[in-house]
Amino acid sequence: MTELDTHGQYGPWAVIAGGSEGVGAELARELGAAGINVVLVARRPGPLHATAATVRSLGVEVRTVVADLTTPEAIDAVVAATDDVEVGLVVYNAGANAHGRPFTEGDLGAFRRVVDLNIGAMLALTHHYARPMSERGRGGILLMGSLAGYVGTSTEGVYGGTKAFSRIFAEGLWAELREHGVHVLELVLGVTRTPAMERAGLNFDVPGMHVSEAAAVAREGLAALPHGPVHVVSGNEAIVELRSTGERARLVAGTEKIMRNLLPQP
Repeated sequence: MTELDTHGQYGPWAVIAGGSEGVGAELARELGAAGINVVLVARRPGPLHATAATVRSLGVEVRTVVADLTTPEAIDAVVAATDDVEVGLVVYNAGANAHGRPFTEGDLGAFRRVVDLNIGAMLALTHHYARPMSERGRGGILLMGSLAGYVGTSTEGVYGGTKAFSRIFAEGLWAELREHGVHVLELVLGVTRTPAMERAGLNFDVPGMHVSEAAAVAREGLAALPHGPVHVVSGNEAIVELRSTGERARLVAGTEKIMRNLLPQP
């Protein structure tokens, strides 16, 4: 973290939505070690408060917001928690998926919550904090993307669609804010070993599959933040190149076979 300008570009406070575990928690630790105070937002209080305690031990201030970001009151709670501080970095690591749920067999309300969390709440928080960053001429916005945003599959149509939106949005926001001194990056994650993915039953032992570790992803993301608009986590570049092909039907069919090995079967 020696390259992170703690008191200039990104400080003195950062907001991390989805900051209780996995990549979000590792980002909180990295920022805390660099002297940046953090506001951690998550739905589950146990992991949230445990991570907060760890980051406080690094000598920075930590505030916590226990909230379901799909609700309007949750956005208000995050805003209220930062009304008296200057936020120089926003990390949107919160995310919902619908792995293993074909659209026609799933619950429409659940799919709408995926959209609300992955798009609606992301837009709300980004819109609130981006304007003052632009006016100050400094700041950073880090959005978590996914390889799923490059191809649709029968069980990831909604989730992948939201991640495709996120990438295009990040590119547009980068184009808008770069002349105002604000860094914008979508960090595209592949298969990453996190508590959430372990609870989902992901098979990390598929032959030839690259698995990233959360701590390494956090460090790489912060290092890439000044160099937007999109950065693919190391080890996943070939997959992105493959998924950018124009032969979409062949690509989708091939990806379906891979997903059947990766995800638990219903």
